[in-house]
Amino acid sequence: MTRKNNTTYIIIGIVAIAAFVLGAAFFNTKSAGQNREQAALNTGSLVGKPLPDVQLFDKKGNAYDLNVLKGKNVVLFFNEGLMCYPACWNQITSFAVDPRFNGSDTVAISVVVDSPQDWQQAITKMPELAKATTLFDKNANTSRTLGLLSAGSSMHAGQLPGHSYVLVDTLGIVREVFDDPNMGINNDKIMEKISKF
Repeated sequence: MTRKNNTTYIIIGIVAIAAFVLGAAFFNTKSAGQNREQAALNTGSLVGKPLPDVQLFDKKGNAYDLNVLKGKNVVLFFNEGLMCYPACWNQITSFAVDPRFNGSDTVAISVVVDSPQDWQQAITKMPELAKATTLFDKNANTSRTLGLLSAGSSMHAGQLPGHSYVLVDTLGIVREVFDDPNMGINNDKIMEKISKF
């Protein structure tokens, strides 16, 4: 085989690999976009209906009955937990110290996909997190049920929620689901939405 033929085969190989990589990237981008569109449809279909019967757990591993919150406006803040430092942690601690989210009318619950044991690492690093009401979403099952795994803010689409809020009224009806790709502290925005319930 001549040197010219070797060079030709190498060039053809490089072009084939590049075409494969570009094709895979295009497919993944298109698929992620479709997943996000489907997530928006799924979360939109929750609005105006009772919160589905989902299972969340307290730090002792006991199932938490969300029905005990009927009569209050409830903010469920779904986030990536340990992986979302500092943005999600800041939102969680902000809820913990804001009296508007800890009263007789409205409560905020942060939902993380970590285990209670792993979440303790976050509390060690930021002790203020211990003041927040936090529930645990085993295997992201509730996030999946609610369509939150492919929201725009999810940095691990299909596996973890991002920075998403489910707002439930005093009758247990989902009034709004919104996602914040900017991962800001949204207390004022949430209270404005709740005031319109």
